[in-house]
Amino acid sequence: MRPGASDRRQKAAERRLFEIHGRLAAARAELEVVEAQHAALEAMADEARVRMLVSETALAHREWEEARRHEVQLRRSCAAARAAVTELERAQSELFDSLLV
Repeated sequence: MRPGASDRRQKAAERRLFEIHGRLAAARAELEVVEAQHAALEAMADEARVRMLVSETALAHREWEEARRHEVQLRRSCAAARAAVTELERAQSELFDSLLV
């Protein structure tokens, strides 16, 4: 191997690690926000469900269905945000491992 090739690889890995660190911080912040939104919306959907059961009106049923639909969408957003965090953590771990070798 040419002298300096490993230095260039290490520098590239360090740049990539720095990039991933920034993306990971942003992804974790997004996950925190989405989880908080989901918790609030889940509570609203539960309240709408109780109102629907008590009032037994078509309007209450529609409100519950809409709240439930939004809650399901936000649950999917939470899962996607968690997956992004997990993937970035995996990539970060692999880069750390490559720097140690």
